[in-house]
Amino acid sequence: MCYDPDAAPPALSGALWSLAETTPLTLSSADGTEFAAFLARPEVATGLGVLVLPDNKGLSGFYRQIAARLAEQGHPALVIDYYGRTAGADPEIRSVEFGELPQLLPHLLALTPEALDSDLTAGINQLRDLGVAEVVALGFCFGGRQAFRAAAPHFGLTGAVGFYGYPDALNGAPGPIQLAPGLTAPILAFWGGADEHIPLATVDTFDAALSTAGCPHEFVTYPGAPHNFFEESAIEHSDAARDSWQRLLAFLARPHCNNSSR
Repeated sequence: MCYDPDAAPPALSGALWSLAETTPLTLSSADGTEFAAFLARPEVATGLGVLVLPDNKGLSGFYRQIAARLAEQGHPALVIDYYGRTAGADPEIRSVEFGELPQLLPHLLALTPEALDSDLTAGINQLRDLGVAEVVALGFCFGGRQAFRAAAPHFGLTGAVGFYGYPDALNGAPGPIQLAPGLTAPILAFWGGADEHIPLATVDTFDAALSTAGCPHEFVTYPGAPHNFFEESAIEHSDAARDSWQRLLAFLARPHCNNSSR
């Protein structure tokens, strides 16, 4: 569980493009499931769009703000929700308790890799329908894990960025470490050096697996930073948040120029 309902992403300094519009959407997956999404579009686009993958609470205000800030940098950004099959296509009508683990867990456990992949593909197709030439996945926590998975070639992504996405197997399902031999898109990953949920040894294992697979990647670990350091209220970790913002924007500006490193 990453961000509370009132959480906000860290401030982003620098020149801004003008934000044309933000729009809530309902998308349809390949199996006919309708699910919620949120689109932010700039007046003048760079040609590279971003598929934003939230933490396990699904689409929330935090990720709407992320999308808007990416659009201010010229990148059309689409956030998707994960729970259309079990909680409906309107996150606004869910109870406040939905974000608490006891209420969320049945919905979370009902997710399958096949359904997630179908929803991710629908989001990618929506961005491409807008005329976006290239798409990068950007995920946080649970969404970071999905972003790493989306580096597989059948998604057709230009790259994948994950903030503290758990890379190992969970509940018997293979994670990005196990899937590494099939990952090909360049990966940028951010980790908290004091993350209680993701041991640095696990990060090292993922790093080694990607290197063995020949997948271009860059891992950035911030000493002393916790699991959810990318947040406005985490003032003591503002340097890490600012640095990761700039690295993210650089990755989006030069998606084909990332070399495998640590």
